[in-house]
Amino acid sequence: MRNTGLRALIKKIPGAMRLAKRFRVGSPPRSHRRFLLDMVPEHAVGAEIGVHIGDFSAEILRTTSPRELHLIDPWEHQKSDVYKSAWYGGQAKSGQTEMDERFANVGKRFDEQVQAGRVIIHRGFSTDILDQFSDAYFDWIYIDGNHLYDYVKKDLQVSFQKTKPGGLITGDDYAEGGWWDGGVKKAVDELATGEGIELVELRNHQFIFRK
Repeated sequence: MRNTGLRALIKKIPGAMRLAKRFRVGSPPRSHRRFLLDMVPEHAVGAEIGVHIGDFSAEILRTTSPRELHLIDPWEHQKSDVYKSAWYGGQAKSGQTEMDERFANVGKRFDEQVQAGRVIIHRGFSTDILDQFSDAYFDWIYIDGNHLYDYVKKDLQVSFQKTKPGGLITGDDYAEGGWWDGGVKKAVDELATGEGIELVELRNHQFIFRK
């Protein structure tokens, strides 16, 4: 039986999904972020900041079956030399044309889920989009947008505001260096010293806070 068929069968058995996740039954090979997704509640309301071409979005859908998944990305090309090594800067060889193509392809990739109301695609900057939601709206938010310190700090602050008590604020690229000069790590380390939030885990360059 294919993994997709086995997973569908497991989902019909009460309590089986939790056991399947624990023992990795019916799942594709685990990515370096899979441990994080194992902590995300199923059928929840979540947001991914920084979608790129949607590979992690697909993993989120496959692993956690969210009730609502909000995909947030401006898909805007950054011309500054600061971004010459970024996917949305110098690595987008065709500039804004390539960014528009990525946006269109993400829409096609998740068209079925969009039509079903499970996926909502927002083209815009993360803080602008999140400000449109009421406080404590999300069960979890994953941050993988602009990695420069000031932007990560703002994403963390707004995500804290928009996440429910007990919810998760998570993200990628917690490390020294990079073209962003350790901006993610610096912002995360600062938040970890604050009140009202618990640093749950740092692993595989991922960070996980619980509000």
